[in-house]
Amino acid sequence: MAGANLDLRDRDALFDALAAQTFDVAIIGGGITGAGVARDAALRGLSVALVEARDFASGTSSRSSKMIHGGLRYLAQGDLALVREAASERKVVQAIAPYLAVETPFVIPARNAGAIAKLRAGLWTFEKLGGVPKSRAHQVWSAAELAKREPAMDVSGLAGAIVYPEYLTNDARLTLANVRSAAAAGALVVNYAEVCSVVLEGARAVALEVTDRTPGGDARRARLSARVIVNAAGPWVDGVRAMESAGAGPRLALARGVHLVIPRARAAVERTLILPAGGRRSIFVVPKGHATYIGTTDTFYPAAEVWPPITGEDADYLLTAANARLAGPPIKRSDVTAVWSGVRPLVSEPGKGAEETSRRDEMWTGPGGILSIAGGKLTAYRRMAERVADKVEAALGRSPTPSQTAGQPLVGGETAPEAVRAQLVRQGLDRVAAERLLGLYGAEAPGLVAGPAAEAAHAVLSEGALTLEDYWVRRGARAWFDPDGGLTALAPAAAAMAPLLGWSTERVAGEIAHCRSRRAADLDSLTPNEDMASTGPAPADLTLGK
Repeated sequence: MAGANLDLRDRDALFDALAAQTFDVAIIGGGITGAGVARDAALRGLSVALVEARDFASGTSSRSSKMIHGGLRYLAQGDLALVREAASERKVVQAIAPYLAVETPFVIPARNAGAIAKLRAGLWTFEKLGGVPKSRAHQVWSAAELAKREPAMDVSGLAGAIVYPEYLTNDARLTLANVRSAAAAGALVVNYAEVCSVVLEGARAVALEVTDRTPGGDARRARLSARVIVNAAGPWVDGVRAMESAGAGPRLALARGVHLVIPRARAAVERTLILPAGGRRSIFVVPKGHATYIGTTDTFYPAAEVWPPITGEDADYLLTAANARLAGPPIKRSDVTAVWSGVRPLVSEPGKGAEETSRRDEMWTGPGGILSIAGGKLTAYRRMAERVADKVEAALGRSPTPSQTAGQPLVGGETAPEAVRAQLVRQGLDRVAAERLLGLYGAEAPGLVAGPAAEAAHAVLSEGALTLEDYWVRRGARAWFDPDGGLTALAPAAAAMAPLLGWSTERVAGEIAHCRSRRAADLDSLTPNEDMASTGPAPADLTLGK
């Protein structure tokens, strides 16, 4: 895509550009929502600036279950509008970024014929709401067929399973593709640019005071002026609202979700399994290259954090549910090779638990005119962004402009995955390596087969990376899905980034040490009581016929 190379090394030029004009819209937050709004608004011809306090997708938008899915469980909550939107938006994401929407069957085991009938009724409604063609309708497997197709499952006591297609994604790469596509459409996007205060004139928010948060960049500041300001700060939305008005009460209920990664050999599933986890909760068991990941927890959490802690109890909850239905030796905490945890910015619904709180998005206009958005699902990010862009145009007094985001490919989505895959195979990559590169880079993958050094250089020159963590976690996805947590990739990646970013030998060592310590801190929380997650009876779950 022309103009999609995102090089953010010249911080003086970037901060001068932030202060050089009054933009139509300034967006706070470089997660999936802010990135989607920036792309939509830029494609409508608005002048756009987006600032992110850390790296793009460093919060919730790199810590989801990494699915583009219709949210079948929300049917049980009666939220038909949410299900309809998410189910239909799957097709849009698959069209504009096919490498970031990889079809995978979801398998829901059921204990009896009644449970199967109930699931089929729900899926029939789901398919009607989402416009699913008959050729992609759900299937019913017998217990024997389930055992044959998913030999890693213990099928004892099951009548069979319901199987239906959904999509897996890389959430951080989807966010980055939107950021880069927004920049290609003319938006000014800057990471490590923290909003420290809101400038009010006559009670109206007219500008943002922005500070550079790159190492050594604290003296670099800019006043970012805009006609409309959008607060898409995710879990930090309430913090921005408090900058606008000190009396603004909280509107969010934060919920923490934890995921565990284990070697594929320890849970050699072929498809995504949805397993009961007690009450009305379920967990996912998802195959991913050489790994399998298990998630997620859903508990309220008191604070917005980039790296929310993970406890042994979190691991036991997930492993107990997985072990109850997976064959073979029980998975232990010591089998876990990586973990991630994120905070979801849900719209508060007093009296409801985290798992019951709606995933619907909401917008509010503050006393200073700042438009805040929170809630929502990753799958429906594009429609959320479209609604925000509509509001921005209305605030600017412009005639409504149709959104263009459903009809233009994202960066990397310009070439069919089949063609890219064939080229990678011709270049000598095995199947797993080819799928990894394709799933991260799409059409850009054939130029990056040389390994971590090539990918890390690309991250700096074309993807806005400024730290080793930016590549290790969010560009190359090595921290969670490489067999060793990406540790062997750190040195060659840092060596490639160093001359591009002017790092000293000491800085290189510090960048590597930071990543190693980050991984160690996450895994250290799992070390005690490793045998707690033993096998046991399958947790009760009404949807499975208990």
